[in-house]
This record gives sequence, structure tokens and C-alpha cells, in this order.
Amino acid sequence: MERNMVGWFEIPVTDMGRARAFYAAVFQVELSDLGMEGMEMVAFPWIENGPQSAGALVKSENMKPSMDGVKIYFTAENLEESLARVEEAGGKTLMPRTSIGEHGWIAMFEDTEGNAINLHSRNAA
Repeated sequence: MERNMVGWFEIPVTDMGRARAFYAAVFQVELSDLGMEGMEMVAFPWIENGPQSAGALVKSENMKPSMDGVKIYFTAENLEESLARVEEAGGKTLMPRTSIGEHGWIAMFEDTEGNAINLHSRNAA
């Protein structure tokens, strides 16, 4: 296999406007609307057939935010700066920057919707 196993992810939300503003502020990106029947979806920026996974925020009757379940790790250049933006945007740090040895550093936060989301960086900052 010459690609990563994960091809797509979805983060459940209850308030799309609030969630969209939160993730745009934390990751300093613009999210784009996806036309999906029966649900609201906004996608994170992606490169078609790029090396990493793409995904979206989803507001649907069939999905609800949770601290349990699948964990997503977003790549971050600087965990301290990313966690500061989480706090400024209304989220909460659950686990500060923590070493995972030769694999780098991780951190965890709670988004404005009640999801536990993770960060990963190869950088010590």
C-alpha cells in the first residue's frame, strides 16, 4: 500500500456556525461548504489525492459530539501555539504537550461541540 489507511474523517457538531468559527480560528484555515442532502457539512482544506486524510465537520441527526470513540490527530507545527488558539476560540486543553518519544509530541483539547480532538507534532514546541 502506498497511501495512508484513513481516507476521510467526520467530526460531529451541534452548532455549525460555532464549530466552523472554532476550527477556522484554531487552525487558521478557511472551511468550505459541501452540498450533502439531509445534513450540513463543511470541509477542511484538502489536496485531492494528497498524502494525508481529508475530512469535514458534520451536523446530522445521526451523529452527536462525544468525548468517547475514534480519536483524530491533526498535524500541528507548534503545539503550544495551537493550544493557545484553542483556548482563545472557546475550547479547552485536556492534555498539554506530551512527549511520545521518537514519534514527537501530542496534545488533546475539547472543541466547542464537546469532542475530544488530538494534535501531533514532530517539533518540540
